[in-house]
Amino acid sequence: MSLIGRVDGSSIASVLATRATLDPQGIFLYFHGRTFTYGEVDSRAEALAAALHGLGIEAGDRIALVLPACPEFVISMFAAAKLGATIVPLNPRLTTPELKYMLRHSEAACAISIEEYYGVEYLEIFEELLVQLPELQYLITVGEEELWYDDRVFQFEDMISAGMGRDYPSPELDPNTDLFAILYTSGTTGKPKGVALTHENVVSTASSTVQAIGLGPDDRVIGVTALFHVFGIGPGLLGSVFAGAAMVLQDEFDAANTLDLIERHRVTVQFGIPTLFMTELYEQAQHPRDLSSLRLGVAAGAPVSDEVVREVQRSICPLLLVAYSLTETSSTVAITRPSDSGEKRRFTLGRPLDGTSVRVLETDGTELPVESVGEIAISGPGVMNGYYRQPVETSASFDPDGYFMTGDLGIVDEEGYVHLVGRRKEVIIRSGFNVHPREVEDRLQAHPAVREAAVVGVSDQVFGEAICACIVPVEGAIVTGQEIKDWCRVTLADYKVPDLVRFLDDFPLTGTGKVRRVELARMIQAEHQSRRA
Repeated sequence: MSLIGRVDGSSIASVLATRATLDPQGIFLYFHGRTFTYGEVDSRAEALAAALHGLGIEAGDRIALVLPACPEFVISMFAAAKLGATIVPLNPRLTTPELKYMLRHSEAACAISIEEYYGVEYLEIFEELLVQLPELQYLITVGEEELWYDDRVFQFEDMISAGMGRDYPSPELDPNTDLFAILYTSGTTGKPKGVALTHENVVSTASSTVQAIGLGPDDRVIGVTALFHVFGIGPGLLGSVFAGAAMVLQDEFDAANTLDLIERHRVTVQFGIPTLFMTELYEQAQHPRDLSSLRLGVAAGAPVSDEVVREVQRSICPLLLVAYSLTETSSTVAITRPSDSGEKRRFTLGRPLDGTSVRVLETDGTELPVESVGEIAISGPGVMNGYYRQPVETSASFDPDGYFMTGDLGIVDEEGYVHLVGRRKEVIIRSGFNVHPREVEDRLQAHPAVREAAVVGVSDQVFGEAICACIVPVEGAIVTGQEIKDWCRVTLADYKVPDLVRFLDDFPLTGTGKVRRVELARMIQAEHQSRRA
């Protein structure tokens, strides 16, 4: 039984509670050989909410989730929603300075964190952060460590046990104004900005997305490996609740494991960024699996070429849909539908979701006619409440009619389909993540062997766009590309580390001495293609 179509005025917590009441024994999550029913997740979220309330966490407080995709993330998200608290989902692979900034900026009162991830000891990091961040009062850890040394640190399972059977006050929420999540994105400036999303923002977009693709209670969904990302939380997680579908959770990005799980669990729908589908094509060619259960794939987060769509439909699943997704719009803006023609599914981003309006604007803000290239602007129920604690940035991101200015260049054709042409501002989209050249260039310039540095994106079948560091070395310096990558890895998140390093004698310059980035990118792209040929 689907909940789609009955979402007006719903909070995140009420969506799960309704599903758990209708289908308490329905499987919600598969994870590492375990299953979690809708009733079980709701019950554990109730217990965690009661325990958090016992610590003094209440409506409006921020709870940071520093977790990979795991059942504890799902339970924590719904527990926060039940309290009326706001979640702050953070990538567990952030550097410590990035993590500290976002915790401080969001004024998180509590963090729920993995104890260890990819060799990083988060208990040690939070030992310092609890001292440095006065707003951060409590840490709840997911792991096996015996905790005895701090009365502000608790284990996740101990919190569940402590909250079982206890009551807590139910908040009176207005889904249209009360915040559900603050998600950090680098936006168009390269600096982290907290996108503030209400319950209504996320609920409306998630329900409309799964309705557009026809997700139902017989589906099993895979491919959501980043629950800190808006698409994972919205159409992925919450969308599965609306449809009554089951999710196969993965805590890391791995094509071979994804294909194994599709075969084992007879998965029917796969979400993913184009990079995942590309790596799956190679893996499936090397080690074929039985993927006959798959009926549908949905690619979002980066541009998808016609060639990739064709190859995925030939080797992975019979139908691949493409979505245009932004954090500021609670994920999906437009999406191709199963009923669209093959041409529309291969060459467009589909039509906007119901209730969402897309305009194409000239540089002076005037609306352009159909088939014209301009900046895409969006209005609809999914558009963010604003950037958290940044009213000036928020104001600058909307036009006088209240449309969000995306910075993307595109076209809306005569049939209402959206086409993405490029971006007005410099940004590289690598595997679904925004990477701003200036941030990487600042790190490169600090290297003693680098005289000048410029970072450009080049088209890549795996990443969508690969990051290329173009370097003019200091005269007489000896430095390798691997040394440059290792230098960047010290302070930059993994997805910001250059994939390619090219050493040049000089850069093409404008008459005023600035780097001709377009010309440089063309040079690197041509070289990149010739090396692959």
